[in-house]
Amino acid sequence: MRSLIYFLRESVKGFSRNLSTALGSIVTIFLSLLIIGIFLMGGIVIENIVSSVESEVSITAYIADEASEADISKTKSFIEGLEGVASVGFTTKDQALENFRNSMTSNPEIIDQLDGENPLPASIDVELSDPQLVEQVAASIESNSTFASICDNPSDPSESLKYGQKTVEKLFSLTSYIRYIGIALVALLIFIAMVFINNTIRLAILARRKEIAIMRLVGASNGFIRGPFLMEGALHALIGSLLSVGALELLRRFALPQLQNALTWLPIDIGGSIMAMIYVALIVAGLVIGLIGSAFAMGRYLKV
Repeated sequence: MRSLIYFLRESVKGFSRNLSTALGSIVTIFLSLLIIGIFLMGGIVIENIVSSVESEVSITAYIADEASEADISKTKSFIEGLEGVASVGFTTKDQALENFRNSMTSNPEIIDQLDGENPLPASIDVELSDPQLVEQVAASIESNSTFASICDNPSDPSESLKYGQKTVEKLFSLTSYIRYIGIALVALLIFIAMVFINNTIRLAILARRKEIAIMRLVGASNGFIRGPFLMEGALHALIGSLLSVGALELLRRFALPQLQNALTWLPIDIGGSIMAMIYVALIVAGLVIGLIGSAFAMGRYLKV
């Protein structure tokens, strides 16, 4: 216990001796962890949006008017047996027209222009349990001979399938790129923070080199000599991480609700339990960065 008190007291002294450098280290850790925290929050929001969009991914297979009930049932049974399919429904021509009429309540003149005709085809509606399999399911439906014979475009069955392929591909590609960029950004920020801590501890070692020499002469252990410098690095990291947590909490309480009000159609809410996990992760990451940076500096400049 006495050693810990001594380490803490000496780390505070080191902080005051190299105030400008220590503040630079703290600010660097603060900004690094703040950016990492913002990125984590943004990643959660993006995941929420992706999950929301994925939940809407479905396949519509348009059917020719002359298709028989038997062939439609056979095609539905085939689709129900495919991996990744949650449910299969059927929309008749009349239901399709009614759905279209309901969606055009603000433009009824469009319905009037149909002159009582129904140009809309019937369709088999496929809901997916795994949106990632949308292309695989669509390809299986397209290659089914029964569907090819009853689809509304027998010359090219792929044209009878609608599932927003380009949108889905762009969505999955975007999330992959964001993850890679995030990993690279986090690694860069951690490296910068460790460099600043390394420089701060190096200056602290140089400032106390005479005291360290005396401690060696009187037989102080390596751990006793190293302790204050490890504590100083941890102290910088703790202060920086707590500042970043405070800033993120202000963003969550004030900025995020404003964003939600402006973008009500997007699921950007972040639960308190998730934010608590982010805060704990940032504090732990800060301490680890501080300890590793200090240890690295001692390995280079403190030969004990």
